[in-house]
Amino acid sequence: MTQTRPPLVLASRSPFRRKMLADAGVAVEALAAEIDERAAEAPLLGSGASAEDVAMVLAEAKAGSVSEKRPEALVIGADQTLALDGELLHKPADMAEARRRLLLLSGKTHQLNSAVVLARGGETLWRHVSVAQMTMRTLTPDFVGRHLARVGDKVLASVGAYQVEGEGIQLFERIDGDFFAIIGLPLLPLLAALRDLDAFDG
Repeated sequence: MTQTRPPLVLASRSPFRRKMLADAGVAVEALAAEIDERAAEAPLLGSGASAEDVAMVLAEAKAGSVSEKRPEALVIGADQTLALDGELLHKPADMAEARRRLLLLSGKTHQLNSAVVLARGGETLWRHVSVAQMTMRTLTPDFVGRHLARVGDKVLASVGAYQVEGEGIQLFERIDGDFFAIIGLPLLPLLAALRDLDAFDG
């Protein structure tokens, strides 16, 4: 019965993830996880763990952190990582770093890993990671400067310094992967998992 379903909580500040779920008819409460992401991933660095592994660990840490505060809820944790030639890259700290990031990615294919986890009562119930291959066209420094001036510092919210759901799509030559996962949440696998758990009217 609907009244027995647990509340759904999104362990994220991301308005994009919340809107994706709302647009799909899934009402969630947003409660940001208070974790130190760099500390959470530190044990994995140099261990041979892949960027996919790091995304999963971070998504699980976020879901677990919020789940401990809201044990009655079904908590959705998500995270993205980006790898270029096997090197893990983090969100740019400022616009100068965003410019360097786009020039580094220019003309190359990088891997974007989008992980999502469901937890309840501090226990992980389900986990998934989607991987996209993102091939950026060759960009000139002048174009990168003009592009960043137009789109502004919202690029700092993205590990790749772009948003493909907006003007950032102009940066790409080819994309192989799930669009929803690229913009922040592997939505179709998540909806299937929520249906399996009878967590919403799907």
